[in-house]
Amino acid sequence: MIEIDIPGSGKLCLRFLVTDYNGTLACDGILIPEVIPLIRALSTGLEIHIVTADTFGHAAEYLRILPVKLKILPPDSQDQGKADYLGQLGAKSAVCIGNGRNDLLMLRDAALGICVTEAEGACIQTLQAADIVCRYATDALNLLLNPKRLIATLRT
Repeated sequence: MIEIDIPGSGKLCLRFLVTDYNGTLACDGILIPEVIPLIRALSTGLEIHIVTADTFGHAAEYLRILPVKLKILPPDSQDQGKADYLGQLGAKSAVCIGNGRNDLLMLRDAALGICVTEAEGACIQTLQAADIVCRYATDALNLLLNPKRLIATLRT
């Protein structure tokens, strides 16, 4: 668990990291190499879930080396599928990272929602639903490894 006291906003007690794959941790279906050590480091304090449409069909292949749980969603209603998955885990104990329209509901519902832009860009509505916006997934993951960065961004 990661506990972070945000002045003016209260305490975050995070047990889960739920993240999209393509456009977030991967580009064109290929896992971004720099996220690998960060995910490993975060897995000591968070249970990590990758929830994806798996657009390119490579997620299982690339993620097999990491301590994560993979959920591949069917093509219809992926936004609701991600939100339902998050709800089953416990949205108020989760940080979510994503970029696409199908990530909007989970970023909105999570205790902490982080939108990344990466090479794919981000859906403007998803960006607006997030608590924080980062350009790169590595920056988003490093926020969790360096909680004072989160405090500096979210305090009132």
